[in-house]
Amino acid sequence: MRNLDEDLGLCAARPGAGSAAPCYAFRAMKKIVYPALLLCLTACNAPGPTARTPTAIARPGYAARAAGPQNFDYFLLNLSWSPEFCHSHASAPECGHHAAFVLHGLWPQNTDGSYPQNCSDAPGPADPAQYSDIYPDPSLLEHEWKTHGTCSGLSADDFFTTARAAFRSFTVPPRLAQLNAQISMPPAQILSLVTQSNPSIPANSLALSCGNNYLTAVEVCLDKQLHAIACSSVRSCRANTVRIPPP
Repeated sequence: MRNLDEDLGLCAARPGAGSAAPCYAFRAMKKIVYPALLLCLTACNAPGPTARTPTAIARPGYAARAAGPQNFDYFLLNLSWSPEFCHSHASAPECGHHAAFVLHGLWPQNTDGSYPQNCSDAPGPADPAQYSDIYPDPSLLEHEWKTHGTCSGLSADDFFTTARAAFRSFTVPPRLAQLNAQISMPPAQILSLVTQSNPSIPANSLALSCGNNYLTAVEVCLDKQLHAIACSSVRSCRANTVRIPPP
């Protein structure tokens, strides 16, 4: 609120306020009516009721979408090609098994290409060891929960149980699982092998990831009930041919 003298002195200058004489007279009487004027000015200048707009809390990586643990469109199942990962991470716990595809993560995604991350501080599973079949490295399990699982709207145990179910529903193409030497083939041919071994997963539900023309992962777009759906805004490898080292 302005100072009382400023408010009274401005009344002659305001459009439609009338002549200056009433203002000066009014100023002379301020000692007499000050308390009443103060009450009047307080009441007259008090803002009327306004509608409040809820404050949205931004979450890192959410790409300007309203935040909410379940506010995502679908899951992206990322299956890493273990031989490529283990080429540079030979000491990783999972690399002693010479596996083909391994679970990297089940990630909440949005159809516009954005994705939520780090949605809460909810604790991870009470017994992480019970998920060692899908995450033999405890630090990876912890990372997947904090970064992705907290945005799923599921408890930690429900999230990893869901991730396990998604992973186990995927069949590794025999030609890839039985490799004993490195081969090369176009991305479309690799994905064709996947659809042949997984009839419930159409080609438009798949994306291939590559790095330096090596296979790094196959990704599957799934709805929240783990049914394959068409991928949206998921980039697939554009290499002409992709090298595939054996498990």
